[in-house]
Amino acid sequence: MSSLVRRSVRTRPRAVTGLALFLAALVVGPPAHAAGAKGASLRVMTYNLQAGAGVDHVFDLERQARTIEAQHPDVVGLEEVDVNWGTRSDYVDEASWLARRLHMRVFFAPIYTLPPDRAGAPDREFGVAVLSRFPILQAENHEITRLSTQVPNPVPAPAPGFPEVLIKARGTRIWVYDTHLDYRSDPSVRRAQVADMAAIMDRRHGPKLLLGDFNAEPDAPELAPLWTRLSDALTVAGQRTTPTFPADVPVTRIDYITFTPGPRVTRAFVPDTLASDHRPVVADLKGIR
Repeated sequence: MSSLVRRSVRTRPRAVTGLALFLAALVVGPPAHAAGAKGASLRVMTYNLQAGAGVDHVFDLERQARTIEAQHPDVVGLEEVDVNWGTRSDYVDEASWLARRLHMRVFFAPIYTLPPDRAGAPDREFGVAVLSRFPILQAENHEITRLSTQVPNPVPAPAPGFPEVLIKARGTRIWVYDTHLDYRSDPSVRRAQVADMAAIMDRRHGPKLLLGDFNAEPDAPELAPLWTRLSDALTVAGQRTTPTFPADVPVTRIDYITFTPGPRVTRAFVPDTLASDHRPVVADLKGIR
């Protein structure tokens, strides 16, 4: 494990409300620049962290930080984020650590919050997060349908882990969402999750980004309702079938940057990296307004 991780870790108190998470998100990050008449331009990234482990299953969050840093993103959606979770990630608050390391703001949306497994420790959390170089104006962790991996004999039920984050980027307000959809071969839970996400996003006006690990390929029937609302950056860039998983020999495309119609995709690509078991997706969007 990187020694930098060990030196940099500070315990973040458990965020028990959306307000607490929002206030924590304002700690670091540079100010936004003035908007141009043609709308905002952003470099956007999505990355499944596998809780900080690479293809080699070695926990090394610094390696993943360098992977993100190399792309100079303005907004990042992160999946499989551990916060004080356990030995697999050295009990690191990965969301806060990455925010400090990359000089970005963060909103962490736990999917699971469990009691600590050692005396005096904070609750164990696992979920998704949004990093932003721009101010976070408000943020909320919404519930969508989930099939738990933490209880025996689970049944689909509402559970948190769908963050809605409003940022102000170069004068433009943009809604950012990140998701990690169900991984099972049966698409029924993903179908319900897509319906839940669409209903949440439809409540908001203005430009929107939906990032994440959808655990389904672009032509999966359960994703079809998304394509009536959103454009997929890799598809627009002519790379619809570019695979993202597994990182060492990618054969399937399950990671996405999507957005409401309007912006132009000037570039979209999948960096070649083994820092996680997924490859990230990066897209340059121009004219967001």
